[in-house]
Amino acid sequence: MEFFDSHAHYNDEKFNEDRESIIKNVYEEGVTKFICAGYSVESSIQSLKIANKHDFIYTTLGVSPNDVKESIEETEKDIEEIKKIILEDRKNNSKLKIVGIGEIGLDYYWNKENKEVQKWAFIKQIELANELKLPIVIHTRDAVADTISILKEYNVIKHGVFHCCPQNIELVKEGLKLGFYISCAGPYTFKSAKNSEDIIKLIPDDKILIETDSPYLAPEPKRGTRNDSRNVKYIAEKIAKAKEKDLETVAQMTYKNACQIFEI
Repeated sequence: MEFFDSHAHYNDEKFNEDRESIIKNVYEEGVTKFICAGYSVESSIQSLKIANKHDFIYTTLGVSPNDVKESIEETEKDIEEIKKIILEDRKNNSKLKIVGIGEIGLDYYWNKENKEVQKWAFIKQIELANELKLPIVIHTRDAVADTISILKEYNVIKHGVFHCCPQNIELVKEGLKLGFYISCAGPYTFKSAKNSEDIIKLIPDDKILIETDSPYLAPEPKRGTRNDSRNVKYIAEKIAKAKEKDLETVAQMTYKNACQIFEI
């Protein structure tokens, strides 16, 4: 049985001590593909290095809402740097490891004072994704209305993924209408999750993904520990239970879906 972890952060400092050994263990235990996601210029550079080092790792590059700079001008420089990195990689690397723009989006939970910069960066990176013919990976928290409004106004040609998708039925419904994939992470397994099974049932089999968002948000029964991609099986088990399918079927369909949206 093989799994595809559609979103992880092995570029995070929490893996500085044992990054390579963890990646080796992850692969040997059946997670045979995963995406290392960038969220800033620096993390994007590192995630690309990690992806280029391993045949089974891919990456997305972008500036997250929690990593935008204080001004639009400063943020624009970062987005231009992301574009430059992608174009240079396409010129020099035949492996095509950069499979999306992300994570990008809006976060009004951590940052309420810079909403206009966040929205500008989100739109600018949607435009970049369209220019480069890549899907987007969306981070949204406490910003459902603005997120959906922007996606309706600015058509995303290659669509994308709601990463670590909030358990919000209206968000999921609207995201699906717009052609996006929905990625389930650790919080869907939490005992406090009140409507996770209802949301899982709402997502069509060909639009659902699984992810760990490592090293954060470890699922039950590993909650409170450093997360890694081996724990993606617990999210798959939650989906299997909700959809009344066996685990291998869920592993296969989520693997296929991730390959489909990221064109791997």
